[in-house]
This record gives sequence, structure tokens and C-alpha cells, in this order.
Amino acid sequence: MQMGSRNVREEFAPPETWHEPHEQGGGYRVVVQEAGEYHRHIVTAEQIRERLESVPQHFLQGLEVIQLSQMTRKKLSFPCYGMQWGASLYLYPLEESLEEIFFSPPRPEVVNEVKMYGGRWDRPEPGVWRLTWSEEAIQDFYLNNILIHELGHLVDDRNTSYTARERYAEWFAIEYGYLPTGGSEARRQQPIRRRHHRT
Repeated sequence: MQMGSRNVREEFAPPETWHEPHEQGGGYRVVVQEAGEYHRHIVTAEQIRERLESVPQHFLQGLEVIQLSQMTRKKLSFPCYGMQWGASLYLYPLEESLEEIFFSPPRPEVVNEVKMYGGRWDRPEPGVWRLTWSEEAIQDFYLNNILIHELGHLVDDRNTSYTARERYAEWFAIEYGYLPTGGSEARRQQPIRRRHHRT
């Protein structure tokens, strides 16, 4: 899942570390890389495994690797929370402050999606959009949206166009992530704690 632009000049972010599929079944493994300077992983390997225990297990048959990836300078120019590539899912770290800064307006569907999980948008100055998360909200977002969305891409063997694949993954994340964990009722009244970047 991609966000709006953080930089005016965007560069292409190359695909992640390729994990050669073995197609022998037997479950998946979690690979944890260093998060990178001023970044942190939002969820742990244990949280991922616990969350995936509650989805229909046939969805995991083709899953071989989940990687908690490292943030690099190049990846910062291509904002992305997660990606599916082959038999692997990749989850990206976030700023330690849990505040994200963007320099172009986020797409309306992105605004609405993060609001569903308790993300808070504001405009600290002209031309700047800030997205702030609480610890509870960002873990919810990663475990019940990003992880499940990318799993939806993995199990989607029917759609070929980008638009159709995104539509399916969004539906999958709502059906197997958002709704089973309580929907909007479970996400009301999530407190937000302001955090600030290091100076």
C-alpha cells in the first residue's frame, strides 16, 4: 500500500530482497531486518503470527516469507507501508515519532482509510500534511489492514490489472481484517498522543 508523496521529486524504489519460492508448503518464516535510523518496526514477529492464526488458514498456503524490512533513504522517497512480491509479504518501518510528514496532499481514499484506524491528519503549515498515530492505532493499522491487505494480493489469483488487484486487496482487508476485529465500534475513542521528531 502506497501513500502520498513525501518528496516533490519521487524516485523509483526497486523491489525488495527476493526470497526464492520453494513451493513446498510447511508454513512461513518471518525475517527481521534492522529498521533503519530514526525508524522502528511497528509490529513484532510474534504479533504477526498471532494475527495470522485467526484468518482462514487456507489463505496462508502460498505464503512463505514475511519480512520486516529496513528503511533506506531511497525508500523514503516512495512512501509505502507494505508490499507483496512473489510468495513474500514485506512490512516497512515507520518514524520513531509516529508522525509522518507529506509535501503533497494525500489521496482521499488514503485519508479515509487511515482515519478508519485512528490516524489523525493536520496541516502544521502551508504545503505540509502531517499524519500522527497512537501506538494502539498504528499497530491496529498494520495488523488488521496492511498485513491483511498484502495477504489479499497474495491470494488473488484472478485479477491482473492494478486497479482490480487493489480493489480486491482493499475488500479483503475489510472482510478479514477490519470487520472481524470489531469494525468502527472497536476503534472509537482511541486516544492520540502527540510525538515529535528528534531535533
